[in-house]
Amino acid sequence: MITLKNINKVFKVYDKPSHLLKEVFLRRPYHRSFHALKNISFTLEPHDVLGIIGRNGAGKSTLLKILAGVLMADEGEIQFDGRLVALLELGTGFDMTLNGIKNIYINGLLLGMSSSEINARRDDIIAFAELGDFINEPLRIYSSGMVMRLAFSIAVHSQPDCLIVDEVLAVGDAHFQQKCIKAIRDISNRGGVILFVSHDINAVKVVCNKAIVLENGESIYEGAPDGAVNCYNRTIAGMDDDEERMFSSDNEQAYGTGGVSLLEAAIAGEKSSGAIMSSGETSVISLAARVNNDIDDLCVGILIRDRFGQDVYGVNTQLLGQDIVVKKGETYLFTFRMALNLAPGKYSITVGFHGGRAHTENCYYFCDNQLRFDVAGFTGSEFVGLCRLVTDFGYENHVVIGSRGN
Repeated sequence: MITLKNINKVFKVYDKPSHLLKEVFLRRPYHRSFHALKNISFTLEPHDVLGIIGRNGAGKSTLLKILAGVLMADEGEIQFDGRLVALLELGTGFDMTLNGIKNIYINGLLLGMSSSEINARRDDIIAFAELGDFINEPLRIYSSGMVMRLAFSIAVHSQPDCLIVDEVLAVGDAHFQQKCIKAIRDISNRGGVILFVSHDINAVKVVCNKAIVLENGESIYEGAPDGAVNCYNRTIAGMDDDEERMFSSDNEQAYGTGGVSLLEAAIAGEKSSGAIMSSGETSVISLAARVNNDIDDLCVGILIRDRFGQDVYGVNTQLLGQDIVVKKGETYLFTFRMALNLAPGKYSITVGFHGGRAHTENCYYFCDNQLRFDVAGFTGSEFVGLCRLVTDFGYENHVVIGSRGN
C-alpha cells in the first residue's frame, strides 16, 4: 500500500543567474516561488493501477520524482514499504559504453536485485526485450526504442512492489506496447501497485482502475478513469465549472458551453428492438438537439468504445465532408446510419457537438458514454477479432508463381 499525505513542492525561480548569488550573499530574496505540487494526497491498495493525467507542467513528473526519491517534498508524508522501480527518463541507470548484458547486471543491482536473481532471470529479460544480437552491442548504438525495451524488461523482471511509468510507452511500437500493458497487468495481479503517466488517454482507460487529474500542481479529480478523462477534456477545452453546468445538471458526464443542448439520444437496429443489435446489422444513431446560438460551422461526432474503454470507431460530420449551419432556437435531428460490424460484446457511444475538427476547440456539448448498447449474435458470416472487415476471397488452380508480373 502507498499513502501520500499533503505533498507540497515549491521551486525557486530566478530571472537571472546572478540573482542566486545576490540572494546568498545579501540574504535577501531574489526569487519567485513556483508551487509545483499543492497538498497532493491519495492512497493506493494492492492491485491498484493509478493513471495520472494532466497538461504539460501540471506536476505529473514532479510527483513521480518525489515518489521515486529523486526529489524531496517540501512538506507532506509518504508511506510505503517495498521495492519501488521507476522508469522516469530514458537511459537512467545505464552505461551507454557497455553492452546490453552488462547493463542488465548494472541496472538490476541498482534496482535492488541480487546477482543470483539477475542470473536466474537474465534469459527472460533478454527474450522480453527482443533485441536479438544487439544485446551484445554497446547501448550507444541503440535507438531510443531499444533502450526503452531493455529498461522496461529489467524493471518488470525485478518483480517490483511498485512500478512507476512515465511516458515510456510513447517510444515503443504497437507490439511492444501490448507486451508492456500485459506486464503491468501481471504486476497488478500479483498484488503490486502501478503509477502510470501517459498522454494516451485511451491507454489510461484500458490499463488503470483509478485516476487523478493534476492541474497547476493541484489534484482536481480522483476516481474512476472515465471521470478523470472527462475532467481532463474539460481542462484542455477551457471549460470552467459555470460553463460546464449551464445545461448538464442532469448528466454529470456532460460538459460544454451550452451552445447546443442534447434533448435525446438513441440507437436502434433495423431488425432489433431496444439497445441489443446483431453484429453486421444496419443501425441508426439519432441525436435530437436544440441549438442555442447561430452556428456556421457545427460539427457533430460520435465515438464508439468497447467495454475496456478502447476507441473502436469514431466519425464526425467534418470528416464526412458535411458543412452544417444551424440557427438559434431551432431543433434538429442528426442521424448516423451504419452497419455495426462489431464483435459481440458491450459498447458505449460518446457524443459531441463542437466547432472545428476536435471537441477541444469550441465545445458546445460533449458527453462520454452517452449511450450504451450490446451486440449479440451475427448478421451474416461470423468472424474473429474486434470488427468485421469487408473481405473478398478467391483462389485459382495451376498458377505459376511470378507469372503475374510479366
